[in-house]
Amino acid sequence: MSATERKRQLQRNTETGKIAGVCAGLADYLNIETWVVRLIFFTGLIFSQGFFLILYIAGWLILDKKPRSEGHLDMHIKTRVYGGGKPASQAVVEMEQELKSLDEQVQRMEKYVTSTQYNLNRELKQL
Repeated sequence: MSATERKRQLQRNTETGKIAGVCAGLADYLNIETWVVRLIFFTGLIFSQGFFLILYIAGWLILDKKPRSEGHLDMHIKTRVYGGGKPASQAVVEMEQELKSLDEQVQRMEKYVTSTQYNLNRELKQL
């Protein structure tokens, strides 16, 4: 079964986890960076008076351990450069390209909204 055919399951990831792999497993399941889940967990731990600790222990006891990958690394494909741990210069170039694309879209919208065609279409809709 390939990685795309495999059903996503919430499991503890002890290979990349620090304590029991609960946060790492949740990050894998949600397809977000592990440090984000850990940051949310520790913030919740500080402000929840122990509720997050109980949730963590429950996850430790309830969730199955993710099977170890045999002979190959479990690779996560990042869709953005700035999410993949690549150099910041590449992230800046990618973000500049995205901003340029968005700017072009806004320019096209402004051109249409200020055109006579827009005013004509708006008047026709009001009839």
